Amino acid sequence: MSWGRLIARLMLACLRRPPLAIDLLRVAWRFRVRGWYARFPFLPLPSMPYVRWRMTTAYGDPDIVPPADDIIRYARWIGTQP
Repeated sequence: MSWGRLIARLMLACLRRPPLAIDLLRVAWRFRVRGWYARFPFLPLPSMPYVRWRMTTAYGDPDIVPPADDIIRYARWIGTQP
C-alpha cells in the first residue's frame, strides 16, 4: 500500500465515523515537526526521520506503510487519553 492509498482509506473511515477525524487530527498534531510554521510548506507535517524511526520500531522496516487499521486503533486510543 502507498501513503496516498493509506490517506484515502483513512478519509473513507472518517466519512463512516466522523468522530474518528478528530482523533486522527490529534495524532497528526502530535507528529508535527517543531517550528513547522517557519518552514515551507508551512504545514504541520511530520519529520521524515521521525516517521522512519517510528516505522522501524513498530514494524521493523523504515519504509513500510502502516495498515490503516493500526492507525485507526492508535488514533482511537489517543482520543481516550486526557
